Amino acid sequence: MTPGLGAARLLVMSSSTLFDSANESTSSLEESLGRAFQRIGPAMELVEVALRDTVESRSQVVGDAGKHLLDSGGKRLRPALVILAAELCGYTGPRRIELAAALELLHTATLVHDDVVDLADVRRGRPSANAIWGNRRAVLAGDFFYGRASSIVIQDGNLAIVESYAEAIRLLAEGELLQLERSFDVDITERHYYEVIERKSAALLATCCEIGSLLGDVTRTERNRISEFGKQLGTAFQLKDDCLDYAADLETMGKAPFADLREGKITLPLILTLKRARVAEKDHVASVLKTAARLADEHGGKAPEGAPELEFEEIAALVDRYHGVADTQKRAEEHIGRALEAIAPFPDGPAKEALFAAAKFSVLRDR
Repeated sequence: MTPGLGAARLLVMSSSTLFDSANESTSSLEESLGRAFQRIGPAMELVEVALRDTVESRSQVVGDAGKHLLDSGGKRLRPALVILAAELCGYTGPRRIELAAALELLHTATLVHDDVVDLADVRRGRPSANAIWGNRRAVLAGDFFYGRASSIVIQDGNLAIVESYAEAIRLLAEGELLQLERSFDVDITERHYYEVIERKSAALLATCCEIGSLLGDVTRTERNRISEFGKQLGTAFQLKDDCLDYAADLETMGKAPFADLREGKITLPLILTLKRARVAEKDHVASVLKTAARLADEHGGKAPEGAPELEFEEIAALVDRYHGVADTQKRAEEHIGRALEAIAPFPDGPAKEALFAAAKFSVLRDR
């Protein structure tokens, strides 16, 4: 595998250079992404058709829930990664369509179950499935999506792909459990936080890239490089989401402000802040979160929005004072630098260019 000139230049670029707004603006990356997705548009349209077909069921709830979730938008990042990773490895055949649909359907199933676990009533600015159909029906609909995705993967017939897919499900579930173990806990460590997001967020993107690579004729080293790209991208993506939670509103982010804190999720901006804060400040945060935990217990698992005793704005001010969001943003950019480095040795071309643009845009986005 011969690196292109762009790859050679990339290997000597620092993270700060990669994300110098003077060199590459968000708008220019949006344009690059737009061109990339326009190029793979026909393949993504086929993925969309496959998705619609997979959610058909004799159960009206499954069909309605599937249509509701698919119509709610979403970035379709995961199927795009399958398509682009396969192309990067030299495969453009029909198997990538069905497998891309399977990975998006798996993602959809996790969202349905996450909303039940998190007691969320909004998803992407619209009522969540559990808010419309109730927890029991939503869980069963999610199970149906898991089953359909699994059937597609098994029908493909590649054992390595089945193993990769199954491992992703294990990691996703483990990440959720690890997160729940430390809800509302101000003593959570960076190590624990990263263990959670590497499973909850990074694992599925790594799997999308790995499955795409398994469709092509590549070495194990090349396959590992593409999987590492997905892992680093997924980690950075979650770090950016955790930054945006401190500026979230229903209109732009599709969820209420401080949703993570109300659910007891202590993310990196606050973890970094607590390491730098004075003892009295940390004690105050602990007191607020203890109150939030009590209210969550009283309200079925999540503190109510707008409760006057929840001084989340004061926590946000502390995070700002101690540069929690700014430094988390820097971490996200560092992970993207590692992602780009992972696939730098692959020859330059449209697929690699699209992956580069998607990776950079993931940490420069505002929603």
